[in-house]
Amino acid sequence: MRFTKMHGIGNDYVYVNCFEEQVENPAALAKIISDRHRGIGADGLILIGPSQTADVRMRIFNADGSEAEMCGNGIRCVAKYTYEHKLAQAGGEFSVPGQQSFPASLNIETGNGILTVGLIIDDTDQVRKVCVNMGQPILSPQDIPVNLTGEKVVAQPINVHGQELLMTCVSMGNPHAVFFCDDLRLIELEKLGFAVENHSLFPNRINVHFVQIDKPAEFTMRTWERGSGITMACGTGACAVCVAAALNGQQERICTGHLPGGDLNLNWCEEDNCVYMTGPAEEVFEGVWPEK
Repeated sequence: MRFTKMHGIGNDYVYVNCFEEQVENPAALAKIISDRHRGIGADGLILIGPSQTADVRMRIFNADGSEAEMCGNGIRCVAKYTYEHKLAQAGGEFSVPGQQSFPASLNIETGNGILTVGLIIDDTDQVRKVCVNMGQPILSPQDIPVNLTGEKVVAQPINVHGQELLMTCVSMGNPHAVFFCDDLRLIELEKLGFAVENHSLFPNRINVHFVQIDKPAEFTMRTWERGSGITMACGTGACAVCVAAALNGQQERICTGHLPGGDLNLNWCEEDNCVYMTGPAEEVFEGVWPEK
């Protein structure tokens, strides 16, 4: 089976072109292939295949084999792969309302519906950056889901390992819990991330982010991803942080997120209530995974 290793600011996945390859048991393959000592090493497995409703379809499997609804860094890599490997013909202009325009676009089917992406293409016909319309954030607890009542979960106290933390929850097609802090260096992410992910409040588990506000339009975050653990970046998580920070009055709606793997530009657009995320996508290497 041929594969391509790609990453979006360090959030790395193994990508398989299912126009050409067959994957019989992706959940089992994801666990084996993601192992950083005995496999290729990745945060998970992403399949790129035909779609009846969009240019291509992406399916995401975490390192533990669980299937995720969406991956913000992953979809940028899917867009790059689709364009450069000519799996689909790019469409026309893509625009962020009142902001930047992109000359080419693709529609990608995900577990969170069909998302449109804009492409920044260089003189060698390579995709350098991708802007994704991540859709409107979901804030109602029953739809995130969170076992709480009310219209939103904003600055909600939660007890974790004897600590009372203030939590804001957002779904960007997958669930996120955001915690603001004064100093990220003091956060025991492995301990707290695992505990929050598996807390009884979250019937489908949850992605966990600790965030330090640096300036009115800049933040730094660290992530514990559901099913993968500590990762260098989480695109949907950065979008959720953008929304959560605005809801808490700590951040402007147009901002830059600093993640361990790099930066993302974010815009929770007032005109259409959608979150737009722009960042790079990189191909690392290609290879052949032996049949086992």
